[in-house]
Amino acid sequence: MSARVLVVDDILPNVKLLEAKLSSEYYDVLTATNGAEALDKVISQSPDIVLLDVMMPGMDGFEVCRRIKENPATAHIPVVIVTALTDPADRIKGLEAGADDFLSKPLNDIALMSRVRSLVRLKMTVDEWRIRENTATQLGVVDSAANAMNEPVERARILVIEDQSFESKKFTDALQVDDDIVIVSETGADAMAKVTEAEYDLLAVSLNLKNEDGLRLCSHLRSSDKTRSIPILMVASEEDMPRIAHGLEIGAHDYILRPVDRNELLARVRTQVRRKRFQQRLRSNFELSLSMALTDPLTGLYNRRYFEVHLQKLLDKNKQSKKSMAVMMLDVDHFRNFNNTYGHAIGDVVLKIFAERVQDSLRSFDLVARLGGEEFVVILPDVSTEMAYFIGERLRRSIGEVPFECNVEGGFVSVTTSIGGAIIDGGTSTMEQVLKRADDCLYAAKEGGRNQVVFEGKGKLDPAQYMKEARNFLE
Repeated sequence: MSARVLVVDDILPNVKLLEAKLSSEYYDVLTATNGAEALDKVISQSPDIVLLDVMMPGMDGFEVCRRIKENPATAHIPVVIVTALTDPADRIKGLEAGADDFLSKPLNDIALMSRVRSLVRLKMTVDEWRIRENTATQLGVVDSAANAMNEPVERARILVIEDQSFESKKFTDALQVDDDIVIVSETGADAMAKVTEAEYDLLAVSLNLKNEDGLRLCSHLRSSDKTRSIPILMVASEEDMPRIAHGLEIGAHDYILRPVDRNELLARVRTQVRRKRFQQRLRSNFELSLSMALTDPLTGLYNRRYFEVHLQKLLDKNKQSKKSMAVMMLDVDHFRNFNNTYGHAIGDVVLKIFAERVQDSLRSFDLVARLGGEEFVVILPDVSTEMAYFIGERLRRSIGEVPFECNVEGGFVSVTTSIGGAIIDGGTSTMEQVLKRADDCLYAAKEGGRNQVVFEGKGKLDPAQYMKEARNFLE
């Protein structure tokens, strides 16, 4: 996963050390040596995450963090405070300023890299919902979103999975300040049952359960449809850092180390509850207000009206971020034959299944829309050229390798798709130019015999070269 990281520290060797570590993991690294420069680059360079030192002359890191989080245009950018300060009061001060985490020097490389990857994934999801709500705002369907830092934190419903009563009591006592409703489960089985019975704002999972693997429980919670959008706070000991890093990789949102400081616990819980409620509000505003106006009634995908506004937003964003994205046009091969042979009802079934298979092959923040008839379009934000090729071939295989189940003689019909794609680098391309580039490649795929993928500048893809995508594309 590519990302732009801003490193802020007034000591040059510290900057160079972090820059080297992050560059070795293929991150794009920006640097700043004071607070004013950091705030300027947050606005002008749109980093995906900020690693921020505290002890700087003039404006300290706490103030920089506070200003980032107070600005609605930048409040969604994760901030990790990196400092030699070890006083718990400093950690709490950072979290209350809006920091997403607080890492102490000397840095644990495993903790650092896993934290960066985890927060970048969360930001990408929030970015997509912010763009979608911005699209809806421009269309006059919903009001503009407020700052995430203004979301309420009180009366959160929290499930604590902990088999030591003195530990779970810390949660109950600490969270009374916000009138939180704390439910305790002592086993994973009981926790899985409870999450099916009620909605929760946070799941706190002990990684030190006596009779079961807390990390495996985190994995189950993250993969379940019911709980995958609920933040997970891991509770563990210092020696569990490798397992904590693994937990962040599989989708846990945060962690706190034992012995649990109650003030730090309260600050971390508030951060997660605030973020969850912000994302939930973005999602609810978007889904409830736009479902009728901006979606295709047959397939449930976005329609042309929404797609065109959204694509323009992405093009505007990419001019600033200088990142690339892929646009692919898809066509159901010989679709007229389905209508002529089986009738329009079967043609509608084919379109519905086609849409489902395309959507199931993409990430949550990718976009697929039906432009009309049998023509579809896919946008892959922030994707490399090679990965776009892999996904193009995966989409083609997802359609053609398994026949569509329909109410026809034999019960199935065979369907294939032709795909044309273009890589759009950060620049000044217009929406019309982008669509024409992808459409020209779609035309070439159809003229070349159909059931193939053609990319601009690459030509027809060789399926044998693009059978296995990178493991973490859908993470």
